[in-house]
Amino acid sequence: MADKKIITVIGATGRQGGGLVRAVLADRESEYTVRAVTRRPEGEPARELKRLGVDDIVRADMDDPPSLAPAFEHAYGAFLVTDFWEHMDAEREKTQAQALARAASHAGVQHAIWSTLEDTRECVPLDDDRMPTLQGHYKVSHFDAKAEADHYFTEEAVPTTFLRTSFYWENLLGVFAPQRCPDGAFQLSYPMGESRLAGIAVGDIGKTALAVLRRGPDLIAATVSIAGEHLTVAEMAAALSTSLRRTVRYRPLSPDEWRAQGLPGADESGNMFQYYAECEHRFTAARDVLAARDLNPALQDFATWLAGHHGRLLNAWV
Repeated sequence: MADKKIITVIGATGRQGGGLVRAVLADRESEYTVRAVTRRPEGEPARELKRLGVDDIVRADMDDPPSLAPAFEHAYGAFLVTDFWEHMDAEREKTQAQALARAASHAGVQHAIWSTLEDTRECVPLDDDRMPTLQGHYKVSHFDAKAEADHYFTEEAVPTTFLRTSFYWENLLGVFAPQRCPDGAFQLSYPMGESRLAGIAVGDIGKTALAVLRRGPDLIAATVSIAGEHLTVAEMAAALSTSLRRTVRYRPLSPDEWRAQGLPGADESGNMFQYYAECEHRFTAARDVLAARDLNPALQDFATWLAGHHGRLLNAWV
C-alpha cells in the first residue's frame, strides 16, 4: 500500500467520485489507492466506503479552502467535482472550483481530472431570447459556471484532464423518473422533441476517470467528453417498455411548458434540456461513444444499463 499512488477523490460519497472509488477498489492490481474526501466522514455514505475497504477518509469542505490542504498532501492525482444542484449558485460553484485548483496546485498534484461541462452560451448567446438568462450571466448555470472555472486549473498550472460528462441514466431513478398515468402506464415528459440525448451510466464516469489516470501525460490538457449512447427520448421509452414489460410513453413538452411546472430548479433543468435539444449535434458530436469505449471497454449502452437496474427502476416508480 505504501508504494501506491494516492488519488484524492473529492465527492467520494457522491455519484461521480464514488464511481471512481469503486473502480479503484475493484482493480486488485491497481497502482493507485484512494483518499476519500467528504464533509461528513462520520456519515453513513462514508462508513459504507470504509466497509468497502477505503482506509483513508479525510474531512474537507470546498467552502473552507484551508481544510483542503491535508486532503491533497502527498497525492499523486485528484478527481475534482462540484455539485451545483446542492445549492444552485453558479458563483459559489466557481469559488469552490477555484479553491480546488489552488489546493491541487499547492500540493503539486501531478494529474488532476476536473469534471466539467460546455459553455452553453457558445451555442445560445446571452442575448438570445429562446431561453431565459439565469442568475444574470448564464443560460445553463451549472454548465456555464463549470466552463468558466476551467481557467482556474490552467492559471494554477495544474496538470489537468477536462472530463465532460452526460445526462445520467440514474436520473430515471429519481428526479427525472417517468410519471404514472391514470391508465397505469408511465410517461416520460422531457422537453427534447425528437433530438437525441447523450446519456451515461454514472459508474462508467468513474471507470473512465481511472482509465484517464492510467493514460497519464497523454491526456493532460486534453478535453475528454463521454457518453454511453445517444438516444431520442422516444427510443429510451421504447427500451424501457421492452426491458420492464411496462408501457412507457414519451410525451414531449415544450421548454416553456417544462419551466412553467414550477418544480425546484425548473428554469435550470428546462434550459438544460433545451440546450440538449437545440444544440444536439454539437453536444453529441463531442461525445464519440467509440472513443469513450476505447478508454473504458466496459462502457454500458442504455440496454445494458437497464438490464442491471430492472428491479430498482420498478421499485422507484411504484
